[in-house]
Amino acid sequence: MYKSFFGLRERPFNLVPDPRYLFMSTRQREAFSTLKYALTGPRGLTLLLGEAGTGKTTLVQAALFDGGGTNAQCVLLSNPTLTRNEFYEFLANAFGLPREAARSKTEFLFALRQHLEERQAQGLLTALVIDEAQSLSFELLEEVRLLSNMETQTEKLVSVVLAGQLELGDRLNDSRLRQLKQRIALRCQLAPLELTATAAYIAGRIRIAGGSPAEIFTRDAVAVIYNGSGGVPRVINVICENALIGGFAAQIKPVPKSIVEEVLRDFDLRAARQDAPAVVDTRMPEPVVVGEPESGIEHEHEPAAAANAPVFGTFGRKRRFSFF
Repeated sequence: MYKSFFGLRERPFNLVPDPRYLFMSTRQREAFSTLKYALTGPRGLTLLLGEAGTGKTTLVQAALFDGGGTNAQCVLLSNPTLTRNEFYEFLANAFGLPREAARSKTEFLFALRQHLEERQAQGLLTALVIDEAQSLSFELLEEVRLLSNMETQTEKLVSVVLAGQLELGDRLNDSRLRQLKQRIALRCQLAPLELTATAAYIAGRIRIAGGSPAEIFTRDAVAVIYNGSGGVPRVINVICENALIGGFAAQIKPVPKSIVEEVLRDFDLRAARQDAPAVVDTRMPEPVVVGEPESGIEHEHEPAAAANAPVFGTFGRKRRFSFF
């Protein structure tokens, strides 16, 4: 469809990101480092908070990919709307415990502790990561606390990571969960992208798809994308994807702000940020490389021709970039 029109190999805003290629703001970098640290040793309980669409699941998946290693057994629960019995049944199956462990909490706790102690004796790590943790019931949050208490005289037997939206932090202020809150050893929080980071994020996704960012969106279009999305990556993806379709239908390249504004109206996305400048700062923040990809992505960019040139014009010398 629009791929050949914009010179793209892939649909840039509808891809599952390779966790080896991450674009991260300062907050995302800190959160990623915290998650990796939590998954490389017996750290107890770790909490990751963030607004919907800010990249919590992406960071969790990337940390599991890059931080666990061959000596770690990491169990991921991404749909925690379970009863207590279903919760223990899931854990028993995920940790590879005997069938009897799934039918009785007593059998489960005995089998799990034996499993964890055997792994610890071999120098192996074990972790439980619960995504969308704001959906956990009070009952299951208490069960998570008790699981995180499993330890020897010297260290924890299992690391537990809770990743959820901001309301999870509010719930932890409830007096019924004060014991759980006191056991949080590591805590980090994601925030929406700033304007410069939004421009860099869009440019990176376009390059991964094989396109030239300078030929896709104008400066004003990127400013409107930032305004409408509030810097939330998931919303940025939706706006950009539909703006590209609109640009193709109108046979306009690069995509102007008028098409982006039409997308915002169609999706009923009122401007989330009113403070964005009309001209985008084109300086690229330093990227972060996670792991060592088999082959780097290198790009060389020419200076912008004029003030009204597309947003992605001046990025300086040849570099190696990594993006979501």
